[in-house]
Amino acid sequence: MSAPIRVVVAKPGLDGHDRGAKVVARALRDAGIEVVYTGLHQTPAQIVDAAIQEDADLIGMSVLSGAHLTLFAEVMDLLKAKDASDIVVFGGGIIPDDDIPVLEGMGVARIFTPGTPMHEIVDWVQDHVDRP
Repeated sequence: MSAPIRVVVAKPGLDGHDRGAKVVARALRDAGIEVVYTGLHQTPAQIVDAAIQEDADLIGMSVLSGAHLTLFAEVMDLLKAKDASDIVVFGGGIIPDDDIPVLEGMGVARIFTPGTPMHEIVDWVQDHVDRP
């Protein structure tokens, strides 16, 4: 039997609104996925370090502050620098449609916008982890 999927759910930057992140974390947990919630006001370095330490398969970031391009870029750069690019990054929050292709170009696998049904996020996470 393979190990359960492990996801670090993170709330980077100064944004203090974490309801959406907690709802996603609970939906993932209820689907049998192991979730580590890092809490509010995390730096990209703290998020990447947590993902590596927890042997996470994915990082899910919620960004509502408008700093999504910078925060995702820093996470992607740190994952590469720490030879951890195999950790899949996805996110959600208030992200303009025009910025989604930019984030995907950085290597962010998926952006979920407000109103996305929880089952869609859970199904996507389950489908985007390589398991033997």
